[in-house]
Amino acid sequence: MSDGNRLSHLDAEGRARMVDVSGKPATARRAVAQGHLACSAETLQRVRDGNTPKGAVISTAELAGVIGGKRTSDLVPLCHPLPLTKLSVTITPNDTLPGFLIEAEAKTTGPTGVEMEALTAVSIAALTLFDMLKAIDKSMTIGGIMVTGKTGGRSDLKSDRA
Repeated sequence: MSDGNRLSHLDAEGRARMVDVSGKPATARRAVAQGHLACSAETLQRVRDGNTPKGAVISTAELAGVIGGKRTSDLVPLCHPLPLTKLSVTITPNDTLPGFLIEAEAKTTGPTGVEMEALTAVSIAALTLFDMLKAIDKSMTIGGIMVTGKTGGRSDLKSDRA
C-alpha cells in the first residue's frame, strides 16, 4: 500500500497505534454532532410532564453526555486525550419523531480534531435517555448519530446544522 493509501492508525507491520500529531500545528477546532432517540408519544409527554420513575431525564442525560465526551480517550483506544475548551450537549423534545434530538458541540485548540468527543457526547446522552426511560418504553431506538459540522485543521465540514 502506498503511503497515501495507508491507514493512519496502523504501523508498517499492521499493528494499531496512536497517530503522531506532534508535527501538526495547533489550531482552533470545533465539531458538532447530532443523533436522536425515538420513543412513544406517551413517553415523550411523560418526560415533558416530569412524570418518569428516574427523575430529571433531560438534564441528567445532558450532563452524562458532557462527562462521556470528556472521557472519550478512555473509551476509544486510539483517541488522543484533548484539552477541551468547550463541550456542551443539548437535548430537545421533538413531536415529529416522537422523541429527542441530541446535539453536542466540542471545541479545543490543538493538533487534532474533536469529532470523536462530540460523537461520544451524543452517544452517551442517548444511552442515558434510553436507560432512564426503558422501564416505561420498550419501543425506543437510538439513531442518526453523525458529525454535522467541523472546523479547523485541513478538512472542514460545514452544514447548516453546525
